[in-house]
Amino acid sequence: MKKLFLAVLLGAVLLLAACGSEEASGGEEKTKLVVGFGVGTYEEQFRNSILPIMEEKGYEIEMKVFSQNMQVNPAMKEGSIDASVFQSTAYMEGINKEIGANMTGIVFVPTAPQGLYSVNYDTLDVVQDGTTIALPNDPVNQERAVRILEDLGWVTVDDDAGTTDFNMRSVHPDKYDIDFKILDPAQILVSLADVDFGVVNGNYIASAGKKISDALQIENTPKEHRIIVSVNEEDKDTQWAKDLIDAYESAEFEEYIRSEEKYDGFILSEAWN
Repeated sequence: MKKLFLAVLLGAVLLLAACGSEEASGGEEKTKLVVGFGVGTYEEQFRNSILPIMEEKGYEIEMKVFSQNMQVNPAMKEGSIDASVFQSTAYMEGINKEIGANMTGIVFVPTAPQGLYSVNYDTLDVVQDGTTIALPNDPVNQERAVRILEDLGWVTVDDDAGTTDFNMRSVHPDKYDIDFKILDPAQILVSLADVDFGVVNGNYIASAGKKISDALQIENTPKEHRIIVSVNEEDKDTQWAKDLIDAYESAEFEEYIRSEEKYDGFILSEAWN
């Protein structure tokens, strides 16, 4: 009798827990999402291909485009957006530490590599002491840019330079004593006429209707610098997160990316290999 009573009591507790869980989630999976973006290529990829795929799965999605990338992650932390598509793993991890966020990446996005560009020269042979090169002002993109120059043998970089805490004190002349101009990443492309060369994030190149292949040197982009879909850690195993992963790795999205000339030179998903 006592065992029967305990079994009934345990069953009641489990039932109440299940009901409470169902009540907290509204009894159904979340289907209304807000996804945040910086201005440019990754928003366009989503709008033209990922959004229709997700809508076909029954999702209602609000796309929120921020004028400055620095606004996106605080919005994620406060819960006004559910996911973002604009940043790399390295950048995200740095922001997690900076603002006490708990974001994680769930899938890679077709990513435009950085490149070294010029509108004044069509060769790197003109580089000399005093050559002016524009670099991004945020640590993560700046570290990426400097690695291009390191690969060319123009500068050396300290072994302990870091990534999210990178600064130009870690950079030293090698073949040349370069004059660096530090600019907002979005401003470098439009400022190329004012410098000899500039390292430009590829998404700005694609958004401007130019070609990645026009670069005089293209970075060898490590995975930590590829663009990801970011979500808060507690959301990574939700059905909607899994559906976003499926959409970004789908044949439909692959067909869209490969059909658009502007994405030539982008780093594509391993799922499509």
